[in-house]
Amino acid sequence: MELWDLYDKDRNKLERQAIRGEKLNDDEYHIVVNIWIKNSKNEYLITQRAEGRSYEFMWECTGGSAEAGEDSLSVAIRESKEELGIILEKLNGILLGSELRYYSGCNDILDVWIFESETSLENLKIQTEEVNAVKWASIEEIKRLYEDGKFEANAFFKEIIYSN
Repeated sequence: MELWDLYDKDRNKLERQAIRGEKLNDDEYHIVVNIWIKNSKNEYLITQRAEGRSYEFMWECTGGSAEAGEDSLSVAIRESKEELGIILEKLNGILLGSELRYYSGCNDILDVWIFESETSLENLKIQTEEVNAVKWASIEEIKRLYEDGKFEANAFFKEIIYSN
């Protein structure tokens, strides 16, 4: 059972928590992160969603929801370790920005983080329940995947991919 802290639209913590999957009120939000991991070749570590998950086989950057008591940066570190087996350093994380997203019954505050890493694919330990495949991809390859409808683009995607 995953428990979420809830916030208002201004990121003030509310007195209420929710269990993942529980319907949220329109004025309640939980924290979600996207983590873009970039290497010195200007490639990004992208993952393909596992079979049976929503948007199965779509490519994306790593991400996940904050559990009760976690801040956004801690979530980025935990999710990267859980899904990829990669240890990211808090001091290397740069918050690109935040965005309120409105979904019926499950609004969120999405924080987008960028980290630098030179991790080789051979050193990764993917969580097969979440991730089907992983690869380092160039900006051009990510653009092609996106244009072909095979990459899930969230907030700040264009700032990351189309500003290079």
